[in-house]
Amino acid sequence: MRCPLLYRFRVIDKLPEKPSAAATRGTLVHAVLERLFDHPAEERTAPRAKALIPGQWDRLLEAKPELTELFPVGDEGAGLARWLTEAEALVDRWFTLEDPTRLEPVEREFFVETELDSGLRLRGIIDRVDVAPTGEVRIVDYKTGKAPRPEYAEGALFQMKFYALVVWRLKRVVPRRLQLVYLGSGDVVTYDPVVADLERVERKLLALWEAIREATETGEWRPRPTKLCGWCDHQAVCPEFGGTPPAYPLTIIPRAEAVAGAEAEPEAAPVEHPAPVAEPVVRPADS
Repeated sequence: MRCPLLYRFRVIDKLPEKPSAAATRGTLVHAVLERLFDHPAEERTAPRAKALIPGQWDRLLEAKPELTELFPVGDEGAGLARWLTEAEALVDRWFTLEDPTRLEPVEREFFVETELDSGLRLRGIIDRVDVAPTGEVRIVDYKTGKAPRPEYAEGALFQMKFYALVVWRLKRVVPRRLQLVYLGSGDVVTYDPVVADLERVERKLLALWEAIREATETGEWRPRPTKLCGWCDHQAVCPEFGGTPPAYPLTIIPRAEAVAGAEAEPEAAPVEHPAPVAEPVVRPADS
């Protein structure tokens, strides 16, 4: 949870956010790469993939007409044309990183959900799942931004370990490989998890959920300033920018009572925890 207050604005207050050109481009590219595998292997070429872009963009517009606001009305379509060209470049780059004629994913845009022993429910959507003839599982996630520097790579890897944890709990199989494909920079980052990794992720998630539960009960959601704050839609109601958050919509439990309740009930009740893909981070060049 990069910023507790942002989590509150999105999950509890449900404040609206403007569509982002970068995030929408990521959604478009993801849709194109998913649909490309509908075609026979020999037809999975770069020209075929780029030919899917206009149709997938039309589908996005049909689902979210407000996306037209991303582009200036008076530029005769120049902004949209540039944006679509950028999407084509990302699709082109993918073909330099993976060969879809040699891939047969067992799952695409795969919704997964499981419940831990504590009652905590985890869910997410995995871009692609590959299974080797030997049964080894690879989880693949496309990123339309650039690969982060090594000191910032743990965030993306945590998301992948989250997916691996869910698959492990569902299938009792530890994925052999986690693979991040960064289309913005042309990098492929891999990680081979072990059971100890996933157990650590589970403990971290439980601790995170306890912090979320306490903040929900006490109403104490504090901002955590980072460089990403400049991209946040909620600056007007953020104390870091001189704003005042809206009135808290839930009943506040005094901290002493909240702590006593937690001690009395150590087991977490069944709850729905937003997975990393369900709690989007404000990123200008990623998805």
